Amino acid sequence: MTPAAAPTDAPGVGSGAAAASGHGLLRRVAAPLAATTVALAGVLVVATVDPHEPGHYPTCPFLWLTGLYCPGCGSLRAVHDLAHLDVAGAWGMNPALVLAVPYLVLSGLAWWRRAATGAPRARLAPAWVIWGVLVAICVYWVARNVPVLAPWLAP
Repeated sequence: MTPAAAPTDAPGVGSGAAAASGHGLLRRVAAPLAATTVALAGVLVVATVDPHEPGHYPTCPFLWLTGLYCPGCGSLRAVHDLAHLDVAGAWGMNPALVLAVPYLVLSGLAWWRRAATGAPRARLAPAWVIWGVLVAICVYWVARNVPVLAPWLAP
């Protein structure tokens, strides 16, 4: 028996296979781990540095240039409010973000599950759903700048 054919080096036997599968798992979960770390760090910063107080964060560039609200205006304040479990306050800042958070969390969990199990990458969504979300964002963008709707949609 040659040293290369030793029982501990055979596929699926001994610590060699365990180490290889451990490296494969680490490689598969690296992207969701990095994204989760960045997202949680961002939420932690926004939770501790209050965006409701002026001067902590820059103004939205679209708002600064046009004087109009973009679909993301109020998102930092909404994240801050959600981090402090103030759903009503978050809704008042950006209802679209509040509606998107459950989808983002569930998508992240699905990404972790696929990465950990090695399951094939799933399709994001059917094209009609993606186009529908894009249209809804555009309608929301216009609606939050209509003066009569400002009490409900403006941040």
